Amino acid sequence: MDIILLQQFLIATLKTGTPLLLIALGELISEKSGVLNLGQEGMMLMGAMAGFAGAYYTGSLFFGVSLAIFSGMMMALIFGLLSLVLNTNQVATGLALTIFGTGLSAFLGTSLVGTTIDGFQDIHIPLLSDIPFFGPLLFSQDVFIYLSLLLVGVSWWVINKTTIGLTLRAVGENPHSATALGFNVLKVRMMTTLFGGAMAGLAGSYMSLVYTPMWMENMTAGRGWIALALVVFASWRIGYLVLGAYLFGAASILHLLMQGFGFDISPNLLAMTPYLATIVVMVIISSDALKQKLATPASLGKPFDPKLH
Repeated sequence: MDIILLQQFLIATLKTGTPLLLIALGELISEKSGVLNLGQEGMMLMGAMAGFAGAYYTGSLFFGVSLAIFSGMMMALIFGLLSLVLNTNQVATGLALTIFGTGLSAFLGTSLVGTTIDGFQDIHIPLLSDIPFFGPLLFSQDVFIYLSLLLVGVSWWVINKTTIGLTLRAVGENPHSATALGFNVLKVRMMTTLFGGAMAGLAGSYMSLVYTPMWMENMTAGRGWIALALVVFASWRIGYLVLGAYLFGAASILHLLMQGFGFDISPNLLAMTPYLATIVVMVIISSDALKQKLATPASLGKPFDPKLH
């Protein structure tokens, strides 16, 4: 493979994998506390629409990002109130949230469909960006890529090296024991749910302000669902999550690379690659039921009522 083509492929992989990494990281933290939120796609779409609308009408990209994060958190708050406070079924509530977010984002963004703006540009770090091959790959990226890697490092440290992470894992494994130790299970779960919503909104703003700086209905193209599969693929480990996000990112653009090499295959079939990869990964993971059961947070998706404790 030509060195320039390889470099461009890796750069595109970083950009394609970043929204997956952001939204999957939020879902992983949420699931660590025992909350299964299937509303990722809806929250991400709301973030994409709100982020674009905020930036378009105010002229401020950072305001757009802030609005996207806020919208994601508000969607997550709806989920939290229903599933955590009122104890509705988490799976059904999450699915309803995705349907709601998909429809609401399309409705609110109707007048903006096809509109474009000047999104975030790549940041070129002096001297480092001039390093052959690795300079453009590692030191000439947009702020979201750097932020995503920073969030990964901070999240890993918090989960594995702090009492906050210990509390979060205790709540996810056995909320009754956590309550007996004095932890407020509902508060912890609500905080992680809001964090997941914020990350979904941030991932959505990446789609509409960086990846393709415009608004289109359903522009996330199922990335919220892929993120849910990524968390399972990573066995709730942040290191594996990073690897999985970029692997799925590479799969998403592989069809463009194959077309560049002249493969005579329908582009529609090649575009199915990331979704096919998702199915294959889930089948492989499901084949080892014992290992998967041991990795899954014990209280994932299970309602908890402190009054019954």
